[in-house]
Amino acid sequence: MPTVESDAMIVQTIQLALAPVFVLVAIGNILNILSSRLGRVVDRSRTLQGLFTETEGDEHDLVVREIRMTNNRILIIGRAMRLLVSSGLSIGLTVALLFIEGFAHAGLNAAAAITFMFAIGLLMLALLLFLRETREATEALRIPESYLELHRNL
Repeated sequence: MPTVESDAMIVQTIQLALAPVFVLVAIGNILNILSSRLGRVVDRSRTLQGLFTETEGDEHDLVVREIRMTNNRILIIGRAMRLLVSSGLSIGLTVALLFIEGFAHAGLNAAAAITFMFAIGLLMLALLLFLRETREATEALRIPESYLELHRNL
């Protein structure tokens, strides 16, 4: 039969585990965003691969440049997603360590803190890659100057 002390310990452990769980939810949301971006980039790369054989000269060079940018974006998104999944796994380990500590008093608070800091570090690296990918996407969206007809006074 549970005691009042063990019930309080369970409640305290759950409260302590809530912060990492909220980080886990944020990681899931960012993964969802990256998955959507990856899907769009992959679709664009397939279109570009079709244009590759159909173009020549300057137009072909533009296609090749965009294929290179698209390939780079795919690699960046993949790396960011791997970091986020690793961060999520580390958060899961943090929560497990908190519960083991709460029930077994095994002296795992330091390990839980380390795994949480590791998870946050991975999350920050993933966010930096996400920032880099959005910069690459913005660069890919730049309209060539020849289409702007800047020499015309409109």
